[in-house]
Amino acid sequence: MNSDFDVAVAGAGPVGLMLACELRLGGASVVVVERRTEVDQTIKAGAINTPTAEAFYRRGMLPALAEVQQRSVERFQAFVRERQGTQANGQPPHTPAKFIGHFGGIMLRGELLDATDPDFMNAGPAGEVSLVPQQEVERVLTERALQLGVEVRSGTELTGFDEEDGGIEIRTARVADGTGEAIRVGWLVGCDGGRSTVRKLAGFAFPGTDPQITGHQALVEMTGAEALRPGWHHTDAGTYVHGPMPGRILTVEFDGPPADREAPVTAEELQASLRRVSGAEVTITGVRTATRFTDNARQVPDYRAGRVLLAGDAAHVHSPFGGQGLNLGIGDAMNLGWKLAAVVRGRAPEELLDTYTAERHPIGAWVLEWTRAQIALMRPQPQARALRDVVAELTESVAGTTYFAKKISGVSHRYDLPGSHPLVGRSAPDLELTDGTRLGDLLHDGRALLLDLADDAGLRADAEGYGDRVRLVTTDCPGGPAPAGLLVRPDGIVAWAADAGDVGDTGDASGTWDTEDRLAGALSRWFGAPGPAARMSESAAAC
Repeated sequence: MNSDFDVAVAGAGPVGLMLACELRLGGASVVVVERRTEVDQTIKAGAINTPTAEAFYRRGMLPALAEVQQRSVERFQAFVRERQGTQANGQPPHTPAKFIGHFGGIMLRGELLDATDPDFMNAGPAGEVSLVPQQEVERVLTERALQLGVEVRSGTELTGFDEEDGGIEIRTARVADGTGEAIRVGWLVGCDGGRSTVRKLAGFAFPGTDPQITGHQALVEMTGAEALRPGWHHTDAGTYVHGPMPGRILTVEFDGPPADREAPVTAEELQASLRRVSGAEVTITGVRTATRFTDNARQVPDYRAGRVLLAGDAAHVHSPFGGQGLNLGIGDAMNLGWKLAAVVRGRAPEELLDTYTAERHPIGAWVLEWTRAQIALMRPQPQARALRDVVAELTESVAGTTYFAKKISGVSHRYDLPGSHPLVGRSAPDLELTDGTRLGDLLHDGRALLLDLADDAGLRADAEGYGDRVRLVTTDCPGGPAPAGLLVRPDGIVAWAADAGDVGDTGDASGTWDTEDRLAGALSRWFGAPGPAARMSESAAAC
């Protein structure tokens, strides 16, 4: 089937845009269809986790997010000043040095975090960026997608599709006038949110647990706000949050889901909920942005059905507690993008796409359980309150805070990949190299990276013929202990690693290594058969 584009992506939110960028880096042609014509200003996630920051860092976009974070910090400090004024000595009030997050409304204290834990130290500059609102993430990705040549068709919605031999014909319509168009593509990826049209039309099962709460989040103008304490607070009627910016409120009530999720959120509805939960006579005089949410938690069993795939909320939904949704979707996009591009360009068999569900589904399932646990902890019943006290006490220790911080930040995630080295399946450590550059700087072009840190001729021989897919760099890591060799996939995950003395092992019957520990096997597994030999090596002089 002759295609107009290799891939169509439904949805131009952060997940769809990140996926489109990764596909373009891999050489695929992409069209993105999105019914909106501008960024959705509805209040959403206000922070990103470490793997998301690493994804932007490894594509050269971290400075843009760091600028956004600085503005977020300034807004938070302004809110604290407004609420607390100045101290007795005339100095501004103390603000936390580092935002870590919360578990079920139990805030984690930065001073209790063990920052020397290797999982935190390996992130490099990405570990310093977190306070970035979702709208700003989308803005940065929109600019990036246009720079890469992604065709984004705003004001256009997907209305249907037919899978044919060797491709898909999708049907779209202009939102403004209903004008229809058929587009032929090789693959379709639904990144169109929790009520995904693609998921429904493709017939994906979506099992899970039904909602039991009604939540509201909004930015409002109000009078009587001085009666609201800043931060998270649990009451006999539910949970409310005030801050971390002026006018931001959140309420959770445990009396079932909303009667009508589609109805507009009004000032009266927000005011009634806030009064019930907080007990404060607050009057909301204006609403800048507002949304409802529930704890509906569902996940498709398989992220692929033929030539149709799902990513982000289209594949999994859950409550927003812990801010995992955006991050989970960005992880999906990074995992799928390079793989689908390799299949499209004929560099890998379709079986490579099976690893997408195998690797991402367990992470998604964990997030659903993590958010369900927080709902259980936040309930106003005495049993939940007692459990919350126990968990809060655990977070008052360095070990407890570090445990929760590692889970929330995503640094403890690991894919179950072939290979016995402890780095395999984990996000690559951001090693500092000879000339002061870092590992993350070498991933900007979307290729895999093979670091030869032992000047090993056998390693370089194994990599012959992969120059179009794998960047080989021979260099050194003067800053501390490092493996002798490291193969990093385009998504930043370690596919193979070896320590000094192991790199040259042939893995034959007399050796100690299994086949899965060999570099040649890892290269073949992830990047197909080698092509004609080409110059792909870079020396330490270049890096």
